[in-house]
Amino acid sequence: MFTHAEPTTADVSTTQKDVRAYAWVVFVLTVGLLLSDYMSRQVLNAVFPMLKATWNLSDTRLGSLSSVVALMVGVLTFPLSVLADRWGRVKSIVLMAAMWSLATLGCALSTNYNEMLLARAFVGIGEAAYGSVGIAVVLSIFPVRLRSTLTAAFMAGGAFGSVLGMALGGTVAAHLGWRAAFGAMAALGIVLLVFYRFAVTEKQLARLQPAGVSRQAQGRGVCMSFRALMKGLFSTKSVVCAYVGSGIHLLVPAAVWAWMPSFLNRYYDMSTGKAAMGAAVFVLATAVGMVVCGILADRLSKHERERKWSTAVAFCLICFVLLTIGFRMPAGPAQLVVIGAGMFFCAGATGPSGAMVANLTPPSIHASAFATLTLANNLLGLAPAAVLTGIVADRIGLLGALQLVPFAPLVAAVAFFIGKRNYGVDLDRVSALREQAGC
Repeated sequence: MFTHAEPTTADVSTTQKDVRAYAWVVFVLTVGLLLSDYMSRQVLNAVFPMLKATWNLSDTRLGSLSSVVALMVGVLTFPLSVLADRWGRVKSIVLMAAMWSLATLGCALSTNYNEMLLARAFVGIGEAAYGSVGIAVVLSIFPVRLRSTLTAAFMAGGAFGSVLGMALGGTVAAHLGWRAAFGAMAALGIVLLVFYRFAVTEKQLARLQPAGVSRQAQGRGVCMSFRALMKGLFSTKSVVCAYVGSGIHLLVPAAVWAWMPSFLNRYYDMSTGKAAMGAAVFVLATAVGMVVCGILADRLSKHERERKWSTAVAFCLICFVLLTIGFRMPAGPAQLVVIGAGMFFCAGATGPSGAMVANLTPPSIHASAFATLTLANNLLGLAPAAVLTGIVADRIGLLGALQLVPFAPLVAAVAFFIGKRNYGVDLDRVSALREQAGC
């Protein structure tokens, strides 16, 4: 049931040009919704200074408004993704996008901290399984050889969405207020949802997959028992290391994205709009880095499969060194350049870790596998990052808190190194199991 380059994963037909073109249409629309997802999530960070002044909030409470989204995603991503594998991925995506868009509109209508916290929680519920289900849809209609690149490009959509959320949200907020910023994000999500609803269907996706494979894989996913599902998701040490390493290393972008507007506002005396635009540059660096690192991992591992792990370790170590130095430099252009360089590599292991999860789990449960990866990403990195940084910042200052953040990728590098040592044996073993099962 498992393999490194399984033929059961769709290989887009080279004889049907219309099908190949449609695969890219699906990719663009799916990434488009991911942009909306993260724009709705990250617009909050652009208006942190306004909310702090409006409701007299502590950094801990501000951080909780960001972290509650990741917490909901972490708690619900797995059960909702399992349901999506059974109920239908396209229908699930439509429902999720509708929920986070309406919840974002609820943020615009909030009159106090508790109402905002509740609305943000529903944003998280709507977004909970989108990352795992969306990437499962994308991987099901493209060749296996592009996995790291596609995974990195898809996940980078979240970073680009964060850029747009901060930049556009900050601009709208500066001119029309923070409520209008949330309203703009909600409207965009609804528009993209309408396009996706009419352009993508399960039947059209099935055309992009080899005859008989899609139906067989879906049948296995629907009928698989819970015990068999757990065995498929946690079958090897290396896949567990991919989950853990990916989650921990994402603590850096989550913390820096959340607090960079406030950092620039407090330590560089930038206005809310200017700080949001400045922070968006660092998020953009992360987005570009995710894509470049994903492509680099694919190319370097073309003839040596363990190199994906080596690249993940290298990206984490480079991030640790650059950000440790950057946040200890005096304020000024040089500090921002070094921090920007560190942010380029801070999510570089996303592509390799996603490819490893796909390689070590059966296609029939890829939505569940990526849900598990999303669970790890959120509970180990995305959810605690903003609120923990806020708690520490209330005690030692925001700069002191950010100086501690770069140690997370150092821990992640250890996890990836352990995964590399076990990967060859694990991959051979699961490939043998697949052959025995006749999958």
